[in-house]
Formats: sequence, C-alpha cells, structure tokens
Amino acid sequence: MIVVISLAGVMLFAAACLVVWRMMTGPSPLDRIVASDVLVGIVIAAVGLYSVLARNSTGLPILLGLSLVGFSGAVGVARLIASPSTVRRRFDRRQARQEEDSDDA
Repeated sequence: MIVVISLAGVMLFAAACLVVWRMMTGPSPLDRIVASDVLVGIVIAAVGLYSVLARNSTGLPILLGLSLVGFSGAVGVARLIASPSTVRRRFDRRQARQEEDSDDA
C-alpha cells in the first residue's frame, strides 16, 4: 500500500511541476488559466491522498471547498471567453422565446 501511495505522490508532484511550468511559460492567458484550474485538481488529489495516508476524514471539507472553487473558476473562464456574438445570439433567442410565450398567452 505504501508503494502505491508513494508512486501516486511522485506522480502528483511531477504533474504539479509541469503545470507550474505551463503557468509560467504559457503562450496565452487562457493556457495559464487552464493550468491554474488543473493545479486546483492536483491539489484536490493531493489532499485526498493525504486523507488516505492519514486514515482520517479531516480533508473532506477542504476537498469540497476546493472542488467548488475549481468548478466556479472553470465556469467563470468559460463565460469570460465566450464570444460577444454568441452571447448576443443567445440573448436574442431568449427574447424571441419570451415574445412567443407572451403572444400565446
């Protein structure tokens, strides 16, 4: 069991090093944002690994909080990079549906 946990720890450390490298040298801001989201996932995995190693559940609230932060960040970035024309089309479709619904009533 210790061998598996040690191997997982080494792999997480290597992944974290590669992600930090991508954050520093990313060619675009979007690459850096995605790398920070991946780093949050790596930290979540590391906290889970620590909880398994320590055989306690004190890391569970931390896992939940980090998961919420990671999800909110990913949704925020997706909304940020959405093109204005796409957002405008969705808004126009929503208005057209509302007008159809009000005409039917």
